[in-house]
Amino acid sequence: MKLYNLKDHNEQVSFAQAVKQGLGSQQGLFFPLELPEFELTDIDAMLEMDFVSRSSKILSAYIGDEIAAHQLAERVKNAFAFPAPVAKVSADVACLELFHGPTLAFKDFGGRFMAQMLSYVSGADEQITILTATSGDTGAAVAHAFYGMENVRVVILYPQGKISPLQEKLFCTLGGNIETIAVEGDFDACQALVKQAFDDEALKKAIGLNSANSINISRLLAQICYYFEAVAQLPQEQRNQLVVSVPSGNFGDLTAGLLAKSLGLPIKRFIAATNANDTVPRFLGNGEWLPNATVATLSNAMDVSQPNNWPRVEELFRRKTWRLTDLVSGAVSDETTKATMRELAEIGYISEPHAAIAYRMLRDNLQEGEFGLFLGTAHPAKFKESVDEILGQELPLPKELAERAELPLLSHNMAADFAELRKFLMKA
Repeated sequence: MKLYNLKDHNEQVSFAQAVKQGLGSQQGLFFPLELPEFELTDIDAMLEMDFVSRSSKILSAYIGDEIAAHQLAERVKNAFAFPAPVAKVSADVACLELFHGPTLAFKDFGGRFMAQMLSYVSGADEQITILTATSGDTGAAVAHAFYGMENVRVVILYPQGKISPLQEKLFCTLGGNIETIAVEGDFDACQALVKQAFDDEALKKAIGLNSANSINISRLLAQICYYFEAVAQLPQEQRNQLVVSVPSGNFGDLTAGLLAKSLGLPIKRFIAATNANDTVPRFLGNGEWLPNATVATLSNAMDVSQPNNWPRVEELFRRKTWRLTDLVSGAVSDETTKATMRELAEIGYISEPHAAIAYRMLRDNLQEGEFGLFLGTAHPAKFKESVDEILGQELPLPKELAERAELPLLSHNMAADFAELRKFLMKA
């Protein structure tokens, strides 16, 4: 598998290099040189396979012979050790529930697959430092995926006071090879620090720097697989008129869905649903890329005003000669999010803010004869405080959260200052 740097097309790397490197020069994202496509007959046959077998075939189409098929299948089996069920919400709408993994969020798929790939492509004595920023769920997924791995140090930055208390407990109570830093600033400030670190060649070399954000190609490829799993669970008539609504912050999930469509998965159209951080909906409306300052919302994991993966979306549309104007995108306010969560509860489905935004945009744009699927990216209990208050009921804590809820936080506090971060990273 060859990948090229979107900021320097002359920089081309193997899959193994891309997994280890994370970003290319000038903080460029890696993108597949070849965009494989399955025949319709292949797609039909694949939709009859089990999740792990099908996912191995999808990933093989990109990775090629860099990893032997049996090795890849074993790694996929280790990573995807939990289901991604489609839950009926109404006659013409369902939710793809991606929160049945160990940290109750969709990031478990990408985080665990990346851990499997990184351990495969790295030398036994190679020291690696994973540096990543999180707006909520990435931190937990990455921390748990790499927890206890030899020769891997994980440093996670998150915006202080801007993620839910239970999200924080899930990854800031582990210790060991997992170090967490509460940064005085928003998610974009955390992401900027990560990018500065990757621009520092001496630092990268000294500590074997890597990233586990959705900028890492292994995480992105893993996410393609659950779109196929969703379609496999639908009857034929729903597959033919499928509209998928994706709650969008850093736009990695949407990119993966579009890559699934590029492979031949029959998805009629996508909806990119955002909160008040609406850079993309405004851009699609007027053609001007004008990020505003990030604002805090109920759907904190989507509080991103400069989405990292957007260049990949644009590149895919360019390569496939698709029209960006065909991508529906819109922003949902906190008040509408609350009303939507109550509306869902009334019809018997308990949801959290991110999925509610995707549902709202889906409901508002679904046409007669179409079937809608929205992504449930996190368990409602991860946002227990707001969900309890909005719905006026007490959500029980799943065991994954209950067993960490009372543990002390082990985080360091830090200003959004790169010199301070660099000093922290360089300490043994």
